[in-house]
Amino acid sequence: MNKELDNVTNQYLTFVLDQELYTLSIAHVQEVLEYMPITKVPGTQDFMLGVINVRGHAVPVVDLRLKFDLNIGEQTVDTCIIIVEVEIEKEKTTIGALVDGVEEVLELDAEKIEQPPRLGTKIDTEFIYGIAKIEDKFAIVLDIARVFSFAELDAMQGYSSEELEVTA
Repeated sequence: MNKELDNVTNQYLTFVLDQELYTLSIAHVQEVLEYMPITKVPGTQDFMLGVINVRGHAVPVVDLRLKFDLNIGEQTVDTCIIIVEVEIEKEKTTIGALVDGVEEVLELDAEKIEQPPRLGTKIDTEFIYGIAKIEDKFAIVLDIARVFSFAELDAMQGYSSEELEVTA
């Protein structure tokens, strides 16, 4: 397991994708925004929806459903964008993650998070930090910094407010 996350915090933001519960360390979360219009950027991967304006800065937004090969969801009143910060070659990158809804922030001790199960060689589970039991449900604990490949993060990092004109 990634001991780096254990040392940072034991608080996790829970959210829903395709009726399943996920969590990620709040150490990476900057804020949660209501859904807003997303400006499409041509020539990007399908899961890259485009950019939004966050206080005058262009922030790339990815659809986690598409990234995880889940069914495409409908936008509801609960749909929101989690603004996270990940590190790429010691440089921080801000990304918006579109999710079906945010539940709560809760504390999870490291001993309550089990190793991710081995699901076979065809499924990439590198981004799964572990599995946590929350009440009567299981939640997939994401290592958000590993959800995207270096190339994907590098491409997203290129969408800065200098390259895309963003008005406040």
